[in-house]
Amino acid sequence: MPNRLAQETSPYLLQHAENPVDWWPWSAEAFDEARESGKPVLLSVGYSSCHWCHVMAHESFEDQETADYLNTHFVNIKVDREERPDVDAVYMEAVQAATGQGGWPMTVFLTPDAEPFYFGTYFPPAPRHGMPSFRQVLEGVHSAWADRREEVAEVAGKIVRDLAGREISYGGPEAPGEEELARALLGLTREYDAQRGGFGGAPKFPPSMVIEFLLRHAARTGSEGALQMAADTCERMARGGIYDQLGGGFARYSVDREWVVPHFEKMLYDNALLCRVYAHLWRATGSALARRVALETADFMVRELRTGEGGFASALDADSDDGSGKHVEGAYYVWTPEQLRDVLGDDAELAADYFGVTEEGTFEEGSSVLQLPQREGVFDAEKVESVKRRLLDARAARPAPGRDDKVVAAWNGLAIAALAETGAYFDRPDLVEAAVGAADLLVRLHLDDHAQIARTSKDGQVGANAGVLEDYADVAEGFLALASVTGEGVWLEFAGFLLDHVLARFVDAESGSLYDTASDAEQLIRRPQDPTDNAAPSGWTAAAGALLSYAAQTGAEPHRTAAERALGVVKALGPRVPRFIGWGLAVAEALLDGPKEVAIVGPSLDDKATKALHRTALLGTAPGAVVAVGTPDSDELPLLAGRPLVQDEPAAYICRNFTCDAPTTDPERLRSALNG
Repeated sequence: MPNRLAQETSPYLLQHAENPVDWWPWSAEAFDEARESGKPVLLSVGYSSCHWCHVMAHESFEDQETADYLNTHFVNIKVDREERPDVDAVYMEAVQAATGQGGWPMTVFLTPDAEPFYFGTYFPPAPRHGMPSFRQVLEGVHSAWADRREEVAEVAGKIVRDLAGREISYGGPEAPGEEELARALLGLTREYDAQRGGFGGAPKFPPSMVIEFLLRHAARTGSEGALQMAADTCERMARGGIYDQLGGGFARYSVDREWVVPHFEKMLYDNALLCRVYAHLWRATGSALARRVALETADFMVRELRTGEGGFASALDADSDDGSGKHVEGAYYVWTPEQLRDVLGDDAELAADYFGVTEEGTFEEGSSVLQLPQREGVFDAEKVESVKRRLLDARAARPAPGRDDKVVAAWNGLAIAALAETGAYFDRPDLVEAAVGAADLLVRLHLDDHAQIARTSKDGQVGANAGVLEDYADVAEGFLALASVTGEGVWLEFAGFLLDHVLARFVDAESGSLYDTASDAEQLIRRPQDPTDNAAPSGWTAAAGALLSYAAQTGAEPHRTAAERALGVVKALGPRVPRFIGWGLAVAEALLDGPKEVAIVGPSLDDKATKALHRTALLGTAPGAVVAVGTPDSDELPLLAGRPLVQDEPAAYICRNFTCDAPTTDPERLRSALNG
C-alpha cells in the first residue's frame, strides 16, 4: 500500500513511496498531525543518488518491524535535500553544531514545532563500530519524549536559540582588494597537494570554483604559480578514476588523495562546473587535454542527462545491478582483466596497460577503475580509440545506474552557462542549442507570470517548492552567458527579472548580506544564510557574480552596488578559508579587473569579420568580461547603443569603469587588449 509520497514529483521521495513507513512529505499538515497526536517528528533527509541513504532505506525503512515502531511512536517526514535545500541547510547546521559532523542520510528528531532535539546521520540496524542501532535510537528518543518531555523541550529551545545566535562573521559591505586576493592565493598554496593536484587530503572533491579563481587571478596578474596549480589539478583529475575515461563526465569525489577511486555518482552541478573549468583552462593555455575533457563532459551531459523536455536531470546513481541482481557501487564502471579479455581478445593487454587495470585491482574484489596513469612509451592512437569504442559498447549492455530525472533550476543554470560557452569556443552549435533548449524549458515551465522561479520540475510537471537564492543566481548566470554567446537580448532581459527578485527579496538592505530564502518564503526555525561555496557556488557568491555581470551589460548601478556589498563576505573569508569561497574569489577578480565590457558591432551576426571579432571577444581571458554582439541599430543589448561601424567595417569597443578604448577592427588588437 503506497504511502503519501506516491503523489510527489521527487524521484527520491518516490523511491520511498512503497515503504511500510507511513511517510509524510514536509508540510504544515504533517506538523499539525504531530501536534494533534502528541508525537515527536522523525525527519529523514537524503537524495536519490546517495549510497548510504539507499542502505539505510533497505535495512530500516523497508523493514516491517521498524516501520511499525516508527508509525506507532512518530510522525515521519521524508525530505529530498535537492528539492528543499533550505530545510536541509537549517537542520544540517544544527547537526554539525551538535555533533561536529554532518552528512546524508540526515536523521533528526523534532518537536511538533519543528525544533530539533536529537541528531544523527546513518544508523545501522544493529549496533556496530560504537554506533547504536536505529532501533535503540528510536526507543531512547521515544522514552525521553514520554518520560522527560519538559527536558526535551528545554533542549530543543536551547538549540534553536543557539542557532539564532550563530550570525555569520560578515566583514562589512566592502569588496576585497589586491591584498586579500594575494593572501587567499597564499592560503591555497599552503594547502595545495603538489604531488597529486587538488587541495587537502582524502576524500578529495573537484575544486572547480577555486580553479576558476586561479585562472582569473593568473589572467589578471600573470601569476604562473596560480596557473600551474589550476592546470596540474585539472590534469590529475582528468587522468584519474574520478573521470569516466570511456564515457566522459566526472564522479562526485574521490575517496583517496590520488583521484583513483571515485564515489561513483555523477551530479549535474559537478559536470557543468567542470565542463566550464576545462573550457576556460583551454582558453588560457590551449591544452589539448582540457579541450578533450571539456567536450567529452559536455557530450556526456547532453547524451546521458538531457530529459525529454530539454532540461538536464540531476544525477546518475552510484549503484547499479552487477549482473547478478545485486545493487553494487561502481558496478557499471569497473573492469577486471578477465572482462577486458572477454571484450577485447588480444587487445586486452594494451587496454590493461593503458587504463591501469591490474590483476589485484584498484577497487573492490579485484576490479579496477579505469584511469590514465603517466606511462613511458607511445600508444597507437587508432588502436586506443578502437579499444575505447568496444569497451563503451560492452559497458552499454550492462544494467545502467538509475537517473534522478528531476530538473533543478540552479543546476540547469550552471549547465546552460557551460554548454553555451563550450559550444561557442569549439564551434559546436549543437551544444549552444542544447543550452537554449534548457533555458527555454526554465522560462516556459519554471518561471511564473511574476518571474518567480520554481526550484524543480519532473516530466514537464513543475514542483511545488519555491526557488532559493541559488536558483535565481545560477539561472541568471546561465542566461547572461547565453546572451553573450547568442547576441539575443531576451536572455539578458530574463536575467534582469531574476536579479530584481534577488535585490527585492533576498538582500538584507542594511548590511548588504544575502539570505538563501526569500523574505516571503516559508518560515523555518531560522532563515538560512550560508556564503560558503561547497559542491556548487553558494547562492550568495553566485548572486554577486550574476549581479556584477548584469551591471556590466546594462550599466545598472543598484546591481553593481549590491554585488560590491555582497563581496564583503569574501573580504572576511577569502584570506582565512579560500578553499571554501572559490567562486566569491573569482567574482572579486572580475570586480578588480572592471570587469571589461566588450561590444561587437557588425552588419549582421553571420558576417565573417563580425564572427571573428565575436569569437575573439569570447576567448578573451579578462576575468568576468561581458560580451555583447549585434548590429549598430540593434536595441537588443544596451552595450551596443551608440556604437557605429568603423569605416563600414565591423568593430569592437572595450570599456572598463566608464572609460573606453578606441574601437578596433582588428581581432589581434582585441585579443591583446583582453588577454592582458
